[in-house]
Amino acid sequence: MATFGQAVSDGVVVARRNLLKIRRVPDVLVFSTLSPIMFVLLFAYVFGSAITIPGVDYKEFLMAGIFAQTVIFGSTFTGTSLAEDLQKGLIDRFRSLPMARSAVLVGRTSADVGINLVTIAVMTVTGLLVGWRIHSGLLHALAGFALLIAFAYCVSWLMAVIGLSVRSPEVFNNATFIIIFPLTFIANTFVPTNNFPTVLRVIADWNPISSLVQAVRELFGNTSPQFPAPDVWPLQHPVLYTCLWMVAFLVVFVPLAIRRYESATTR
Repeated sequence: MATFGQAVSDGVVVARRNLLKIRRVPDVLVFSTLSPIMFVLLFAYVFGSAITIPGVDYKEFLMAGIFAQTVIFGSTFTGTSLAEDLQKGLIDRFRSLPMARSAVLVGRTSADVGINLVTIAVMTVTGLLVGWRIHSGLLHALAGFALLIAFAYCVSWLMAVIGLSVRSPEVFNNATFIIIFPLTFIANTFVPTNNFPTVLRVIADWNPISSLVQAVRELFGNTSPQFPAPDVWPLQHPVLYTCLWMVAFLVVFVPLAIRRYESATTR
C-alpha cells in the first residue's frame, strides 16, 4: 500500500513538473489549440458547403470528429516529451532518484489529460461560435467529453512506447504522423463511410476512431434517424466497442511502456 501511495505521490510531482513546463513554454499550448480551430473553420466553411448529411447540419456532424482528432493528436505530447527527455539524459537522472519506477510515465500521461481538457474547452467555444449545438442532456454531454479524455489517455500509453523506442523527437513526430493520419481519415471523422470503396469502408467501420466518433455524436445528440449508423456491430454499440479498445490499450501498452522505460538508455 505504501508503494502504491508513493507511486501516486511521485506521479503527481512529475505531472506538476510537466504542466509547469507548459507555463514556461506557452507556445506548445497556443499552437495545440490553434490547429483544431483551423480544422473546424476549414472543414465547416470550405468542405462543409459541398457535403450534405441527411437530417443533420454538417457542423454538428463534424464536431465529434474534430474533437476525436484533436485529443488523439494531444496524446502525442507523451511520446514527444519522453523522447526529448531520453535524448537529453533526463530519464537516466529520474531513474537514479529514489522514486517509483512508474511515476515518470504516470506523471507524463496525466499531464496530457490537463492539456486535452484545455484544448477541449477551446474547441467547445469555437464549435458553439460556428453553430454547433448539443441536443442531449448535461449528463450525456459530460459523458461524451469524458469518453474523449479517457480514450486519449489510453492512446497516450501507446505513444509512450513509441517515444521510448525512437532515437529523437523528430523521428517520433514522423512515426506518429504515419500512424495517426490514416487512423483519423479512414474513419467517419469528417465524412460518412457509405461511399468509401468496400475495403476502406470495412476498415473504417471497425476502426476504433469511428466508434469513438459515433459514440460522441450520439452522446451529444448530433445524430438523426434519417442518417443512421452503418449496420455493423462496432457502430451499433459504439460506447462498448470504444471501451473494449481502451482496456486493450491499457493491458498491452502499460506493461510495454514500463519495460521500455526500464531498459531505455540515453542515445
